[in-house]
Amino acid sequence: MRNWVLGIVAAVVMAGPSRAADTPPFVFTGIPDQDESRLVERFGKVARYLQDKLGIPVKYIPVKNYPAAVTAFTNGQVQLAWFGGFTGVQARKAVPGSLAIAQGAEDAAFKTYFIANTKLGLDKAKDFPKETAGKTFTFGSRASTSGRLMPEHFIRQAFPGKTPEEVYSRVGFSGDHSRTIQLVQSGAFEVGAVDYSVWDLDSKAGKVDAAAVEVIWESPTFPDYQWTVRGDADATYGAGFTDKLQQALIAVKDPAILEPFGRSKFIAVTNDSYAPLVAVGKSTGLLD
Repeated sequence: MRNWVLGIVAAVVMAGPSRAADTPPFVFTGIPDQDESRLVERFGKVARYLQDKLGIPVKYIPVKNYPAAVTAFTNGQVQLAWFGGFTGVQARKAVPGSLAIAQGAEDAAFKTYFIANTKLGLDKAKDFPKETAGKTFTFGSRASTSGRLMPEHFIRQAFPGKTPEEVYSRVGFSGDHSRTIQLVQSGAFEVGAVDYSVWDLDSKAGKVDAAAVEVIWESPTFPDYQWTVRGDADATYGAGFTDKLQQALIAVKDPAILEPFGRSKFIAVTNDSYAPLVAVGKSTGLLD
C-alpha cells in the first residue's frame, strides 16, 4: 500500500504543476479618457468577459494618465491595453513586436469635435473655425489622439507656420475628454477639442448643458483607439494566444460591454492602419 501511494506522489511530482497553475494572470489597462466611474464599469465587464473566453484569470488595473498606460505596457506590468491611436503608436514603438489587434468599428474613421462656450455666439461651421483665434483653448491629454495630436495638426493646417500657443491667447490640457467638456461648459476655457464619442456618451448621460456648450466643428476623420497586445503574449500564455484574444474581442456582442465604449462592435486591425498618425506625430514634433 505504501509503495502504491509513493508511486502516485512520484507521478504527480514528475508531471509538475499544470500550465493553468503556472500561467500568471492576464493583466490589462486602458487610457483614462473619461470619468473614472465609467472606466471601472467599462473595463470590469471586459475583464469578466475575457476571463470566461480565455480560461485564465484576467485583471484590469487603472492608471492615472495616458503616459502611465504606455509605461505600464512598456515595462510589462500589463500585457494588453485599450490605447488611443497615438498612445498605441507610442507603445508599439517602445515594445517592438507588439500588435494592434482590434479597434471599434467607429475607430477606423474617428473624429474630433471642436466645442465652444455658447457665450461666444459661434455657429457650427463646415470649415475650420478660424474665428476661435485669440480665444482660450484647451486640449485633452497631451498624448490624446482626438484631444491633442489631431486637433494640433488641424490648427497648424488652418494657421500655417503657427503653433497653437501662437494662435490662442491661452492653451491648456484638461487631462481627459469629460474634463474638457466641463471646462468649456463652465467658461474656464472658451474653446476645446474633444473625442466625439465621449461627447455623445456624456450628452446621453445628461452631463452636457446644451445652453452652455456646443459643437462648432467636426474634423476630418482619422484612425484612433485600438486594443494592443505585447508581442511576448504567446510565449507567456501559449502558442496561438494572441489569435485567441483577438477573436474573443471581435466576438463581443453584448451591448452592456460595447455601449460604455460608445462602439457598435470590435473589428480586426493591424499596425499599418495607424501609419497616418505616425506621420502626423512626426510632422508636429510629438513623435521622435
